Amino acid sequence: MKMIKVLTAVLVCAIATMPLLAAETTLPVTKVTVFSSGVAYYQHDGTVNGNADVLLKFKTEQINDILKSLVPLDLGGGSVTGVSYGSREPLIRALKSFGIDISGQPTLAELLKQIRGAEVIVLAPEKITGKILGVEGRTKHILPSNTIIKQEILNLLTDMGIKSIPLETISSIALADKKLNSELNKALALLVESRDTNRKPVRVHFAGKGKRPVRIGYICEAPIWKTSYRLVLGGEGQKKNKALMQGWAIVENVSDFDWEKITLTLVSGRPISFIQDLYTPLFVPRPEVKPELYLSLRPQVYEEGIAARKPAPAPALAKRRWKGRVGAGRAEYLAAVPKHMERKALARADLERDKEMAKNLRRSVRAMAAGKTVGELFSYTIKTPVSIPRRQSAMLPIVSQDVTARKVSIYNESTLKDHPLNGVWLTNDTGMSLLAGPITVFDEGTYAGDARIGNLSPNDKRLLSYAIDLKVKVDPSESSTHRITAAKIVRGVMWLTRKYEYSKTYLIKNKADKARTLVIEHPRRTERKLISPKEPNEKTSSVYRFETTVPAGKTGKFEVKEEQVTRQSVAILPCSVGTLQWYTTNGQISEKVRKALAEVIKRKNALTEAEREVRRLEREISTLERDQERARRNMSAFRSTRSTGYQRFAKKLLEIESKIDELRGKLADARQKVRELRKALEDYVANMNVE
Repeated sequence: MKMIKVLTAVLVCAIATMPLLAAETTLPVTKVTVFSSGVAYYQHDGTVNGNADVLLKFKTEQINDILKSLVPLDLGGGSVTGVSYGSREPLIRALKSFGIDISGQPTLAELLKQIRGAEVIVLAPEKITGKILGVEGRTKHILPSNTIIKQEILNLLTDMGIKSIPLETISSIALADKKLNSELNKALALLVESRDTNRKPVRVHFAGKGKRPVRIGYICEAPIWKTSYRLVLGGEGQKKNKALMQGWAIVENVSDFDWEKITLTLVSGRPISFIQDLYTPLFVPRPEVKPELYLSLRPQVYEEGIAARKPAPAPALAKRRWKGRVGAGRAEYLAAVPKHMERKALARADLERDKEMAKNLRRSVRAMAAGKTVGELFSYTIKTPVSIPRRQSAMLPIVSQDVTARKVSIYNESTLKDHPLNGVWLTNDTGMSLLAGPITVFDEGTYAGDARIGNLSPNDKRLLSYAIDLKVKVDPSESSTHRITAAKIVRGVMWLTRKYEYSKTYLIKNKADKARTLVIEHPRRTERKLISPKEPNEKTSSVYRFETTVPAGKTGKFEVKEEQVTRQSVAILPCSVGTLQWYTTNGQISEKVRKALAEVIKRKNALTEAEREVRRLEREISTLERDQERARRNMSAFRSTRSTGYQRFAKKLLEIESKIDELRGKLADARQKVRELRKALEDYVANMNVE
């Protein structure tokens, strides 16, 4: 009895000193901030009581973001004691850490070899208990076919001695060692767990007393939120150059949590975000060091060395069709109208219907977002709580107000040669930054076309085009001229300044019943200077934009003039006489330069004449040398040097030799003259400096 009391006291004391088990709870999502850079901030708020673990589950590929950005807060005086999650140790390495290695899909024989010495209970078919000595392979002859087969034999040490049991006769094997059996079960459980890679639990541990608020926030990958817009032109009561802009944010909830009445904020901007692998354990390979006593030098293998070396047409203008427009009261309205007035009445009825539609578009949607600047970003905070179930999406209105929008026609020859596009000059005077997206344009309550815009900061002005303006035709034509405006010679090089003048005329025919304001996009070339008009209405890196107005039913003209100045260098010495003569007759070149070029031509002609004389003398000498060779051949045909024929050719040979000597003297003088003329020309050209 006394012993029982002692044991009871010890047990009570042990229980009192044990830490309290933490309760497990979940926290709902209360706030989501979605960025246009592919991430979102999620915030969970709730209460815990005492020591508690908050359980969150994430996809495996999200764990790196969670480990990088998780911020848990105990707002009631408690503390965060840690965050735990399942390790992502490589499966093969983890399996090798157990008492039985099943990493390589081992066979039964291989498993039994691993646990040599362990006690097992075998049914083969009788029950046998013993310790594993090993597994061996044996060959067996089967008669009468004399077939040889291989068998695997389990050798057991039993109370009755060593028993050999063929593995194919064993129906079951049980491990008598509970610890070893537990290791095998854990390894198998790890294999099963490794297949479930979809969701991983993350537990945040809070320690404290009583009920208190806690919060968990983190950044996680999310789809970027998108925008689409509606631009309503020309509605009833609409001020001039004003239009209704409706903006919608498209948000997807791809998280594993339902969003129930959360605070949703949408941020436009591109904060830098990246993924770093913090989930996978990293193991650094270490070198193996052997004692020097056993270390022997291995043959070295050296690697081979290497020397060090250093915009588009919118859909066709929406045709106003009667199909699908029949509404209540339209037939009764027409029935009361005389037959000859039916067409006009039909048009009036359609106009009234369009005005009503435009009015409905204006008053049907109210913006739910309030915009503000956050550092370098711009955010939209949805005013009312938002509920989006997981795996669902929603469209939320963020803009609904009038903006400045002036209707124009936009002409760009490279986009469409014959016609401009219907468009608007849109000014973002909403006070908010608008994210890039498509715009559906309605004109007088009717669909007019689609457009696209890029990111718009407050007060940014942008052109939009949404249809082809078939009522305006444009015929562009161009011409160009050029002339030399300046010429000078500096150290034998003539520098010419040329001015090219380009003129492009846009002939504009307006067949509409209203005046058209045309925005002409003229190609902008950096090497050209704009002359007329002096300044464009707007310019980009590739075009000038000019505005011109053409009255209804009239034809107008708009002309753009540009000029380009170039400098050309002409080396005078290698230049041909014909080219130099052309420059001397060009009235755009100064008289001084032309006189200097004329002197060069004179000297070049003298040099050419001297070179011609050298070539004449060389040809004459060459002819005489051939005659001389022929005379020698003829002399060799005579047997006696005293014969009349031999003497005649000998005399002729002497005459030729005398003439060659005379010509060679003249050739030397001619070559000397060429050298003197060439040097004089080169010196003259090299020292030429004429403005």
